[in-house]
Amino acid sequence: MFVRSGVRGYTLRAACVLAGGVLMLTGCSKNSETGSSPQTTTKVSETKVDDIAAKLPDKIKQAGKLTVGVNLPYAPNEFKDSSGKIVGFDIDLMDAVAGVLGVKADYQESEFERIIPAIEAGTLDVGMSSFTDNAEREKTVDFTDYFSAGSQWAQQKGKAVDPNNACGKKVAVEHATVQETDELPAKSKACKDAGKPEVTVVPYDDQAGAATALVLGQVDAFSADSPVTEYAVKQNPDKLELSGAIFDSAPYGWPVAKNSPLAAALQAATQHLIDSGDYRKIAENWGVQAGVVAKSVINGAKG
Repeated sequence: MFVRSGVRGYTLRAACVLAGGVLMLTGCSKNSETGSSPQTTTKVSETKVDDIAAKLPDKIKQAGKLTVGVNLPYAPNEFKDSSGKIVGFDIDLMDAVAGVLGVKADYQESEFERIIPAIEAGTLDVGMSSFTDNAEREKTVDFTDYFSAGSQWAQQKGKAVDPNNACGKKVAVEHATVQETDELPAKSKACKDAGKPEVTVVPYDDQAGAATALVLGQVDAFSADSPVTEYAVKQNPDKLELSGAIFDSAPYGWPVAKNSPLAAALQAATQHLIDSGDYRKIAENWGVQAGVVAKSVINGAKG
């Protein structure tokens, strides 16, 4: 259920910025995002680790940079702030990985579906756009896995909603996500089959609209990708809280060329950050610590 062709993981459309205190209802386009930066984070600075940097392919060592394909926006992982700077959890983590490897990350905006072909063609070194590592994609590229994401619900603070027993509740989602097309219809059918009121699915054009509806009390809960939900709660701590645990999880990974030593270099650098605690600090800066992993692996697709 988790993977859909041509998308990062769960979400078929990009999430808009969720801005401090209240949610900012700004317009979204495929590769740009307007509005102020929703928070200030402290960058984690890393120094080169020679034995890890030695794992890099010679081409990247000589260039002194990683050419990284990224599709925007997908807050809080990768999006643009009001100055046009690319920011986010993935950005901070990749910058830290690059620091361990003694190179710079050079971000190249791309349509999502063109990133993996560009890696295969050699015009990009790595992709970084909340890719779900799955068996189908592993046929053409290798993945260094660095995060775990799934579906996550949020509720109004103090107003408990059980994601596994939401019969009769109104639940907001972003239109055309797996939460709308798969998750909630299945839960609603289970309610109906048990003779209970169905779940009312309330779709919005973007994640900001869904979260704002919850803040305003127009719905009882919303369901989204776990990083998006966690970020919304972090930005609205007086109004929202998480509801239930993350479910239907799968790994996010960075795709690289098949059989490239770059996968092992990224894995070693990521594991260094995990072991030092800096990986968790970066995740906590963006409110996505629920998805941290204890071990970075190569090609860890489930199923």
